[in-house]
Amino acid sequence: MTRIESETVATERSQNRIFTFLADFNNFQALMPEQITNWQSTSDTCRFTINGMAQIGMRIASKEADSKIHIVSDGKNPFEFTMDVLIHATGEQSSNGQLIFEGDINPFIRKMIESPLHSFVNELAKKMKDIPAA
Repeated sequence: MTRIESETVATERSQNRIFTFLADFNNFQALMPEQITNWQSTSDTCRFTINGMAQIGMRIASKEADSKIHIVSDGKNPFEFTMDVLIHATGEQSSNGQLIFEGDINPFIRKMIESPLHSFVNELAKKMKDIPAA
């Protein structure tokens, strides 16, 4: 099992605001890096292509109010994975966010995609700072 933890990112948004925004995949497109194309989403699912790689599908499997969103791979993916969005209040209008990715990636493929995947997870986490105020 490959585990990738993003940096913990401090935001000037409340825990509830970060959670509410990220609990809807329709909002995730605004956080995606430019190498993401063919974005399709509903509130609970999304599908997209990472340039030069395969199409990825994800589904929100569970939510713990204001603190955690558990995302799982959905549909035809190159490997099975989960991703947890963790949000912790640090003040009334501030919070920290982190993404934890775990994937069942075979060792050969892992060598090729681990670094780009780590960059992708960190990029998503950093963009939590850009979530608009309510």
